[in-house]
Amino acid sequence: MEGKRENVDPTKLSVEQLSKLLSNAYRQRVPEEQIAADLEAGAPSNVDGTINLVVYTAWLLQEMHRGD
Repeated sequence: MEGKRENVDPTKLSVEQLSKLLSNAYRQRVPEEQIAADLEAGAPSNVDGTINLVVYTAWLLQEMHRGD
């Protein structure tokens, strides 16, 4: 029996969902604590506290190139 898949809205991810998604994509653990630290450092989130994957990724790229 296959595991039940959870429907995920990439525009409204919880920190836990984003951690799982990025961990699977990068094939290494992306801890929830790192995402929480990013949010504290200014990463954008939705009004309800969820995270938009595209907006978060754009923020990460911007942070990577800050000071270049």
